[in-house]
Amino acid sequence: MMMDPYSQALKDFYTGKTEEGLWLNTSYGEPEEMPLWYFFRSYDEMPYLEKMALSVCEGRILDVGAGTGCHALVLQGFGNDIMAIDTAPEAVAIMNDSGLKQVKQADYFKLEGEKFDTLLCLMNGLGFIGKLSGLDSFLKKADDLLSKEGQIILDSSDISYLYEGEKPSNKYYGEVSFQYEYNGTKGEWFDWVYIDMDTLAERADALGWHTYILHQENDQYLARLIRK
Repeated sequence: MMMDPYSQALKDFYTGKTEEGLWLNTSYGEPEEMPLWYFFRSYDEMPYLEKMALSVCEGRILDVGAGTGCHALVLQGFGNDIMAIDTAPEAVAIMNDSGLKQVKQADYFKLEGEKFDTLLCLMNGLGFIGKLSGLDSFLKKADDLLSKEGQIILDSSDISYLYEGEKPSNKYYGEVSFQYEYNGTKGEWFDWVYIDMDTLAERADALGWHTYILHQENDQYLARLIRK
């Protein structure tokens, strides 16, 4: 079975076969190149927002959509109890090979029998819910997975700048679609969502969660969600 472009690119970079970028075709503009080293960055290479996110993680931590595990590896190195999950088999294989102790190939929504004190969702980490409407299901699942005093640490972006003042009228403007392309091979299109601060706070409040903005930088922000 042929490996999808995202997984093939990660594998090739990890095994030293390429330093080429992974291309991201978008529903809103020109293709964007994603440098592969960024998926494997060290703590020193992480932006301030991510370092702050890692510093406020506590207790037992679940890294949702952990990718190659760069954040989980840092947290493990700091002595934290951290489990990393991802749906991509090659990403999971890389995490296991990298020395992460708790790794699962798992869908966040299907994870059962576990309790955590922190859910960590970085690199626009809520994007995987696909649509703004998916926030309800995400928070309901978080309610199942988190301990009584548990928290969600996430970052996202306000992408209104892409629309030059004319946001789409038929959907939430943060909803986009992407397609990975590597070495001429294109993957399937998939939905992704960027949720602006005000919308997140408003929707989360209606669903029983407080939102605290820990850091803001240009269009990006880091938030902490806790139950009311």
